[in-house]
Amino acid sequence: MEFSTKGESPEKTRSQCVVVGVFDGTVLSDAAKVLDRVSKGHLSTVLKQGDLAPRVGSTLLLHSVPGVAAQRVLLVGLGKESDFGPREYREAVRASIRALSDGGTREATTYLAQLRVKDRDRAWALMQTATVAADASYRFDSMKSKKEARKGLAKLTIAPPAKSSEADAQAVSRGAALGAGMSLAKDLGNLPSNVCTPTYLAKQAQGLAREFKLKCEVLEQKDMEKLGMGALLAVTKASPEPAKLIVLQYNGGPKKQKPVALVGKGITFDTGGISLKPAAEMDEMKYDMSGAGSVLGTLSAIARMRLPINVVGIIPTCENMPGGKAVKPGDVVTSMSGQTIEILNTDAEGRLILCDALTYVERFEPDAVIDIATLTGACVIALGHVASGLFSNNDDLAQELLEAGQSGWDRAWRMPLWNDYDEQIKSPFADMANIGGRPAGSVTAACFLARYATKYKWAHLDVAGTAWRSGKDKGSTARPVPLLTAFLMRRAGKR
Repeated sequence: MEFSTKGESPEKTRSQCVVVGVFDGTVLSDAAKVLDRVSKGHLSTVLKQGDLAPRVGSTLLLHSVPGVAAQRVLLVGLGKESDFGPREYREAVRASIRALSDGGTREATTYLAQLRVKDRDRAWALMQTATVAADASYRFDSMKSKKEARKGLAKLTIAPPAKSSEADAQAVSRGAALGAGMSLAKDLGNLPSNVCTPTYLAKQAQGLAREFKLKCEVLEQKDMEKLGMGALLAVTKASPEPAKLIVLQYNGGPKKQKPVALVGKGITFDTGGISLKPAAEMDEMKYDMSGAGSVLGTLSAIARMRLPINVVGIIPTCENMPGGKAVKPGDVVTSMSGQTIEILNTDAEGRLILCDALTYVERFEPDAVIDIATLTGACVIALGHVASGLFSNNDDLAQELLEAGQSGWDRAWRMPLWNDYDEQIKSPFADMANIGGRPAGSVTAACFLARYATKYKWAHLDVAGTAWRSGKDKGSTARPVPLLTAFLMRRAGKR
């Protein structure tokens, strides 16, 4: 989708459609009041008939409104004005894009960014409009033999609260960049595992490096063997697909600036291994590489924004399959750090590939490390599909991420990382076990990872409940790309 900004009175806008908001089903926003005045009360008359529901996200499309230059006017329900906050704003934008796309409008101008949103500024509204519009218009049909003709919105002009400025254009440009990064993460997640293999992920990283002049290195199995990555290599033993360790560097800051490291779990398909998963919904285990996808999506977004910050992305990627060569419950492996692990459940494989990656990242002397993983079903039970689980060994880093999640409306909730939980992963035969039983499963998984993140500030995002949707709307959400991007934007801004 193409985005632009233009400050023009709504009745003069020559467009296929102008979008304005309505509170409580009848209370006109400022832009809607202008249209109502020039149309001699046309909007008010229509609204009195009750055709627009008072809820957030309801829509009503009007044609040939008197005195209005645009061909159509789309009215969008905003709910109660006193309750209008970030969630309501995003839902209103999303609903407007869907209504425009369903109606066949190819080009429109929206005045929703002129609305006052609780605790948010003008730049936030402009950026979110572009991001949500890109998200709402996303379609995945690359695997279909007969693709539907795309008749949705192709161009959106965003009217700022006052005369358009360079800062407004930058905010919209950043929103579009984030939208593009999210689309990349979604595409990777939605692809089937016979296409999106570890090798495919490596090629995508190399393509990203060529496009944005990043530095990319792909370590092969022999390289990982030399490094002593026994935990990662144990997971991939039964798969014919070769494992990869992808290293992607974005150097937008000064050479001496320590990088932020993003480590993404890249299990391109997870059968559970010998500890085989039940058949129901196993197809969704193609999304077990969503951490890897979010790293690539975030790097794509910040590269488009040209943020003045250094970031390194580390992606350990492989399949977890059963077979004669598969690692077995009770096996003991040695990680790159030298610590030994008793594998009690081969379906707790994400932490095994991440622990070696967390050791590998030490060589970059990072300012902070954030790993992202669809790690535990226990996190879904704890937080559902609304918030990602956040664990950290540093309070300041945790607070930064929580605030970034609020800013990008990709929220996380901090979980405990207390030493008390370490008792659950003790092993009589190795330095630790890879599971700690059913109680506090997401916490003990994080405690496992914490043992490999002692030399730097570290945070772990468990996105098992937020990285994709199930049911009729099944698909990748691209979370936590918005959170990570907001975090890096804030860090770059402070510098």
